[in-house]
Amino acid sequence: MVVIIVGGQWGDEGKGKIVSYLCLHDKPDIIARAGVGPNAGHTVTYKGKKYGVRLAPSGFVYEKARLLIGAGVLINPEVLLKEIEELGLEKRIGVDYRCGVIEEKHIKEDISSVHLSRRIGSTGTGCGPANMERAKRTLKLAKEIKELEPYLTDVPLEINQSISQGKKIFIEGSQGFGLSLYYGTYPYVTSKDTTAGTAAVDVGVGPRKVKEVIVVFKSFPSRVGSGPFPTEISREEAEKLGIVEYGTVTGRRRRTGLFDFELAKYATMINSASQVAITCMDYIDKNCRGVKSYDKLSDKAKEFVEKVEKELSTPVTLISTGPDIEDIIDLREEKL
Repeated sequence: MVVIIVGGQWGDEGKGKIVSYLCLHDKPDIIARAGVGPNAGHTVTYKGKKYGVRLAPSGFVYEKARLLIGAGVLINPEVLLKEIEELGLEKRIGVDYRCGVIEEKHIKEDISSVHLSRRIGSTGTGCGPANMERAKRTLKLAKEIKELEPYLTDVPLEINQSISQGKKIFIEGSQGFGLSLYYGTYPYVTSKDTTAGTAAVDVGVGPRKVKEVIVVFKSFPSRVGSGPFPTEISREEAEKLGIVEYGTVTGRRRRTGLFDFELAKYATMINSASQVAITCMDYIDKNCRGVKSYDKLSDKAKEFVEKVEKELSTPVTLISTGPDIEDIIDLREEKL
């Protein structure tokens, strides 16, 4: 069984938390990382400790899973090797030998480009310039980096053999739908598509193999950097609601907005969502923080969930009520 988890807004939806929860409870055999590269940071809070990962799959907290990084993902060897060491992933992570490699020249170009760094608001991690070079067919690949040799593998082969054996596979996307190169707020987007379809391609899985697509939405969406944000509220309004957040990779203050139902409906349609996860329910009502039962949600929170389900015509199966992995209301048995 293959499950894809992607973001439905501008990133920062809390995908890392949702993926980690699913991995601990569903115990997949493989967790594969799709997406752009180290320009996305996923925050995982587990047993009181906070982890910010940029390349390793967020599901690393489930220690029995094989962790894979698909060929569609750009890797910065320095960032990846540091995460492998810090998280103790040496014996269970595999990197597709065709992954593109970000070099120092790409980072310098990203930072020095007026268009990318100032107008677009790039993270400065070198992903855009590296993807440009990949399109020109001159980019260095993982198989050319000696330090990565112990981890190199054929990710599609591993995954598809596991699918044939009836094993459970999770594919973890990065960024969010609104940052898709094709469907997002162009030109204020990332350097490739960010939908579930591309996540499957990134790790070499065909569309007929995918059983579930979970799209993650945040109750009050956020955005880092420049670009349109139709439902944006002021910093002062966000602070009154108790919402002050900073990007995992850039450290920049996140812009905050009200839930955009039109964006959510479009993201649900293009991603072919079969389930919806909602994070930061405690932003809707502080009394919901840490709640693990739907019955204990406030009327205000329940009304929001019901409206999301009605507008998106998709069941809300996972509701995050706090930062810890276990701060989740899991409604999958009830609704699927």
